[in-house]
Amino acid sequence: MKKTLIIAIAAFAAVSTNLISDASPLDGPKKNVIDEVAWIVGDNAIYKSEIEDEYAQMRSQGISPGGDPYCIIPENLAVEKLYLHQAKLDTIEAPVNQLSSRVDMQMNYFINGLGSKEKVEEYFRKPWNMLREEILEKMKANYIMEQVQSNLTKNVKATPNDVKKYFAKLPDDSIPYVPMQVEVQILQLNPVIPKQEIEDVKARLRDYTERVNSGESQFSTLAIMYSQDPGSAMKGGELGYANRSTYVPEFANVAFNLNDPKKVSRIVETEYGYHIIQLIDRKGEQVNVRHILLKPKVSDKDLRDATMRLDSIRKEIAAGAISFEDCAQLISQDKDSRNNKGIMINSNDESERFGTTRFEMQDLPAEIAQRIEHLQPGEMSQPFIMTGNKNQEVAVIVRLKERIPGHKASLSEDYNMLKNMYENSARQKIIKDWVEQKIKDTYVHISDGWNNCDFRYEGWEKEK
Repeated sequence: MKKTLIIAIAAFAAVSTNLISDASPLDGPKKNVIDEVAWIVGDNAIYKSEIEDEYAQMRSQGISPGGDPYCIIPENLAVEKLYLHQAKLDTIEAPVNQLSSRVDMQMNYFINGLGSKEKVEEYFRKPWNMLREEILEKMKANYIMEQVQSNLTKNVKATPNDVKKYFAKLPDDSIPYVPMQVEVQILQLNPVIPKQEIEDVKARLRDYTERVNSGESQFSTLAIMYSQDPGSAMKGGELGYANRSTYVPEFANVAFNLNDPKKVSRIVETEYGYHIIQLIDRKGEQVNVRHILLKPKVSDKDLRDATMRLDSIRKEIAAGAISFEDCAQLISQDKDSRNNKGIMINSNDESERFGTTRFEMQDLPAEIAQRIEHLQPGEMSQPFIMTGNKNQEVAVIVRLKERIPGHKASLSEDYNMLKNMYENSARQKIIKDWVEQKIKDTYVHISDGWNNCDFRYEGWEKEK
């Protein structure tokens, strides 16, 4: 779940007996005023304290609500109530164990940022356990809302005719400007790692296994101390509930065959390094495991050797003895591009060009963007060292295949982007229509002082 810090901590609900000691900008200075009900949606009340609490958190993060907070925030909370009610009808439940591990990550993030557990409590003015529970409840709500939206929009799929009609109806000033894009080819060589270095890594993993099996150490403690997987180490190596397809085959084959949570798997080699795995729990087709990852160290000499080999290959390509495309297929160790004539695929899932061969410069790894910036189409860089997508140092050559100047979007050049725009527009309309229908079917009361707003959705203003 890619959420900002504010989404994780905002909108903390307060009980109706809480006291508000600070004045609200809505009604001038008041001290020790009993919490009031601002909205009622169905059987759920939205309290002034909830709204104030979220707004305070947004201000502390420097985030603007994008308008009047005392209109926007309660409406967002009201919409959340509608989603949660629908989730009950659809029997959608949040994966509490998986979300709990994310909450732990969030709490550790707070400690790293503020310095200590006590300072976190002081900053949020809440006991640690209460803060943790409220963040968990908010994450559960966010997860459920996403699942309801996904169910509502799961059948949205654009045909070429849909995209063509959508583009034809776009006003001229709404046609997006597409920044300059590039297509890039890559040749990658992984440095040869000495056999002794691999044996040393395996010996360390065997030692960890013996310590866990003998009861001398906890697997989670060893993961925190030694695992080189930054995403899971601070969670004791826990990866959360996942399907088999989530993992590379070598890892999945072992993880999904574990049966005893007290035992540790054999050593597993993957493209990321060497692992040992421990089962935590199994639910249907999903397992939750923890692992320890160790990566053999790459020496400077190994990197120099790989770079020198690439330099020789580059000279052969430049002399016309072999093509870049053939080299990519024959020797490149970047599995994501070698069967695509070395052409890189955009794996930035926040980019409109995700899954295509086109990149805006900011979507490229910084080391590659720096090398191709001054290349002409068809030119190659010199060999260089970069951190690959497996967080390992590798030697690469890149070639600028094509540079597409900035332009207004067109069907011929930017079909995938326009297809995404159409599908997003269709999803937003489905969700908007659904919310407004739910508003019509739900009892809503907005207290005086909270209803003088231009709301995003229609239908709130009248009691039903």
